[in-house]
Amino acid sequence: MIDPNYVWPAADRAWAELPEPARRAMVTSGAAAWEQVFHGRATYNKQWRLARPPVLAADAWRELNEVCDRLAQLILDACRRRAGTAGELRRLLGVPAGETRLLDESEPLTEALLAAYRPDVVFAGGVPKFVEYNIDSSLGGGFDADTVIQRYARLYQEQGILDGLPARAAPSLLDQRFVAIREELRLADGARLALLMDFDADYPGLDDPETFIRILDPLAVRARDFGIDLVIAPLSTATVDVDGRLVVGGAPVDALFRLFVPNRVTPTAGLDAVAGALAAGTLPMFVSAAAWLLGNKITFAWLWEDMDGLPADDRTLIRRHVPHTVPLTAEVLDRALAEQGKLVAKPADGSAGHGVLLGPELSPSEWAAGVRAAVEQGGAILQEYLPTDRVPMDFVQIETGDTVTADVPYSLAPYLFGRRASGGLARVGYPGCDGVLNLAHGVLLTGVLLKD
Repeated sequence: MIDPNYVWPAADRAWAELPEPARRAMVTSGAAAWEQVFHGRATYNKQWRLARPPVLAADAWRELNEVCDRLAQLILDACRRRAGTAGELRRLLGVPAGETRLLDESEPLTEALLAAYRPDVVFAGGVPKFVEYNIDSSLGGGFDADTVIQRYARLYQEQGILDGLPARAAPSLLDQRFVAIREELRLADGARLALLMDFDADYPGLDDPETFIRILDPLAVRARDFGIDLVIAPLSTATVDVDGRLVVGGAPVDALFRLFVPNRVTPTAGLDAVAGALAAGTLPMFVSAAAWLLGNKITFAWLWEDMDGLPADDRTLIRRHVPHTVPLTAEVLDRALAEQGKLVAKPADGSAGHGVLLGPELSPSEWAAGVRAAVEQGGAILQEYLPTDRVPMDFVQIETGDTVTADVPYSLAPYLFGRRASGGLARVGYPGCDGVLNLAHGVLLTGVLLKD
């Protein structure tokens, strides 16, 4: 149950409440073992690694996940007030026909679309603000987050650093995802599940599919504990047999875990095979491509448009946690130009910071040119600019081995599968970084430690 009067603790409160010897030992051990902790994890950063994970108050984490779940439901409700099927929603959002691959236009908008989601949350004035909502199965960063926090936890356990202290790794998001997949797809014990990835996508390590899949081997091993025979393969290798069943790794599969983005996937014969199996009705898929449409940022504007018709608690929730958002059209262009220092413009269906214009960080001419182009192109939003909080974090410099403490920007991304909370991804900046928190800008990825 969401507490509308919840007071969010300071970002570094849980860390500061740990005994000083434990904090010192965590940084020292993490700095010494950074290669072990981050081995094989995604990053473009060649200079810094985290010396410890973020430590969050467990009660704040629970409250954040409650807010995440309610906002996802409000987004679905806003879509259903406007559209009854995936095709109707696609047209309303202005998404071109065929751009969202594997989309069944006749599919009704049901609760099943909320099987997997992960918002991107920043903090402003100590309050979490939702700047993006990823609603889909293709949620990146989960393997990295889980792996890193479990390595930290194992390191602390081996050295007895947190013995007797109320601190622990957040629950495994990968485990909860397996639970949700079995429940949502009603899979029998031992079902063969294909995890297909687009190795032409932009993500560190995808240029070497063989090595990348080998790094993911522990995921297949863990899946067995949940009654799943997981086969990981490039999407391009999938075929379909004479019975219309999807074939991966030399044999038919019972279901598909889609870990590729439906509107950015590379067209291949493998994608055609998936489409064929879906059309034949032989392939349960986690999750429907229609879920991707719910993550369009226009839905944030709909939340604000619908405010007067919502219950009081939901109005409070939106005002507190969702930046004011409107579609970026010719009707608001004058306001956009006049209030540059208070606004952000971004593509409604964009990700990874591409095409985002931060008003306070651009010259007037750059801002004007950018927003005019966005209006002309269409499909963009205008959102309240949030001066985000920074948090003190500890780092190890790769070249020297020195540890450094710096106030850096950060964001949290809680994962919910089957409407149940699990772990989360923290994107952490580094000393001297800018405010853009994505992999291309050198952000560091980790899971989170929770303190009761």
